Amino acid sequence: MRIAVYTFDDITMFHLAAPLIVFGEVTRLGLAPGWTTKLWSNRPGSIRTSEGYAIGGIAGPDAAASADMVIVPSWHLSLRPLDKVVENVLIQAHSRGAVVVGLCLGAFAIADAGLLDGRPAVTHWSVMPELAERSGGSPVDSSVLYIDHGDVVTSAGTVSSIDACLHLVRAHLGVSAATRVARQLVVAPHREGGQAQYIERPLGNQATDTTIAEMQEWILAHLSADLAVDRLAERARMSRRSFLRHFKMSTGTTPARWIADRRIQESRNLLESTDWSIDVVAAACGIGSAVTLRQRFASTFGTSPSQYRRQFANRGSA
Repeated sequence: MRIAVYTFDDITMFHLAAPLIVFGEVTRLGLAPGWTTKLWSNRPGSIRTSEGYAIGGIAGPDAAASADMVIVPSWHLSLRPLDKVVENVLIQAHSRGAVVVGLCLGAFAIADAGLLDGRPAVTHWSVMPELAERSGGSPVDSSVLYIDHGDVVTSAGTVSSIDACLHLVRAHLGVSAATRVARQLVVAPHREGGQAQYIERPLGNQATDTTIAEMQEWILAHLSADLAVDRLAERARMSRRSFLRHFKMSTGTTPARWIADRRIQESRNLLESTDWSIDVVAAACGIGSAVTLRQRFASTFGTSPSQYRRQFANRGSA
């Protein structure tokens, strides 16, 4: 397996190191002696990382001409359009049957080269809307850490690059080889869930109507209560119809949807900051049962409450 990894000025050392360390470990462990990895750029010479370090011995585009796998491990933070040199390399590699991989922001290079062809892709959660626009409507998916179409692979943000590279080892050399590499690197051979659980979700939908804004504050203080629309309308001293209309006009959403969003966000906060049982968390958020919380948590964040707590809990909590 001949692997060509693209690099450029201002790339971070981590993004560049992710494929190098995973595929390098394959060789160091003697799992596939024929695997070789080369760095290439628009022109031979050296590049300077975003941390200020110079890396020399970089090959030119010809190094990717015979590669079995061409990897773009990241992209410029400005998300600038793909240049013709790299575009031609990616298109030609794909045409001759090489696997083309865009890790993290590298998915933008894949999209600009026209290789997604309407198929789902993933990148860092903070720029997924931009990727959807750049790819001509290809769906983006925050529920996964990587997507492998066989000929094209994209991955989610930063550390997910390692997940994607381990997947490629597993796909080409088998589960045992991938597990040995993961064990050597002291990382999980396979992580459950996607990056939806990492996405920052601001409160949003703040009312412009004073009465509705006051109702929102009251709701946030009483998430465990019965928040039926009729009760909320009565408290706001409005008819049901008038309350629904004012709420939608002021926030752009319905009371039921707004409350459901607040409750699932509060459940996440409680899982991070307390050691309450799942049943207690569900009740405190007004979600009801642990079963319902697990269902809603999985559909929103792509993981279970227990798994989320293991990853994100504040270990200093009482």
